Formats: sequence, C-alpha cells, structure tokens
Amino acid sequence: MKDAIIDRIELNPVIAAVQNVEDLDTAIKSQVNTIFLLCADIFNAKSLVKKIKSADKSAFIHIDFLEGIGKDTKAIDYIIQMIEPDGVISTKSSHIKIAKERGMFTIQRFFLVDNKSYEMTIRSVKTIQPDMIEIMPGVMPRVIRRITEQLTIPVIAGGLIRSKQDIMDALKAGALGASTGKMDLWELE
Repeated sequence: MKDAIIDRIELNPVIAAVQNVEDLDTAIKSQVNTIFLLCADIFNAKSLVKKIKSADKSAFIHIDFLEGIGKDTKAIDYIIQMIEPDGVISTKSSHIKIAKERGMFTIQRFFLVDNKSYEMTIRSVKTIQPDMIEIMPGVMPRVIRRITEQLTIPVIAGGLIRSKQDIMDALKAGALGASTGKMDLWELE
C-alpha cells in the first residue's frame, strides 16, 4: 500500500489540501489523486473519507485538526479502525509513532523557521521514520533540496504554495509532491 500511495503522488504531484468541507467536492472532481483532509470532525470524518475513497482518490486525515476526538492512543486507534483513511498526518511525533506501529501510512508535518527547527526535523525523522514528511512552508526550494539530500524519506512541500511555479520549484528541488489549498492549482496534471 505504501508504494501505491507514493506512486499516486508521483503520477500527479499536486495534493489538494482541503481546509473547508465545502471545497471537498471541488477536490474530488479535480484531477488530483491525493486529498489531505484538514477539516473534519468526529461526526463527518468517516463519510468524508468514504466519499474521497469512492472517487478513487487517497484520503489522508490530519489528526491534529480532527475536531471532537481526543489525541491519545485510543483516538488514533478509532481513526484507523472506524474512519479508515489511507493515511494520517500530524505534527506530533507521538501520534506518528502510534499510527505507524498500527500499520498506518504516516506523514509528519514540520514547520521550518530556523536552523534549530531544521536540525530537529532531521533528528526526528531519523528516529520516528514516518513514511513521508511535509515541509512547511513549501516555498523554500533550497531547504527542500538540503532535506532530500539528507533523508531517504519522500518529501511533500506544503504551505504558501500559491502558483504553478511554486509547485515546479518544489519538485525540481526534490519534493515528491506539493500540497495546496489553492483550488485552481488542483487542476494541474
């Protein structure tokens, strides 16, 4: 399954980062293969994931943004067993570790603001070993290149992606894909 997810992103590196439930239909109708669900709650998460998967797209739930549910081990078990996403996203190493132990595809999100956060990212990835990482903001091609040279884990560029050129720059720097909430970019092939 891990290879299939990576293959889908390689096939179409634009990832729809859906921040409002109202935008989900646009993402589903678009050409993207992968959807990051950043706006779900305990009542709608299962139906939203089912809707995404029914459209033959990969569904990832951002655990940190899932409303109405705790963030402990049982909550992660519930997400995996009851909501059944293709993978989970989190900024928290403990969440990624638990989900990975449960066999779930994991994407750990890192915000890079200085050299200290960069070094912490490298250490954390080597320790936790998520399946993929998302670097934010994604408009830092030189930093993305440095990370992809240091790590073998696939990298997604995310945050502040506003143009086709931003996506192309991230891909040229070594990112596997780019996540964006800008709907007009979801149509890119």
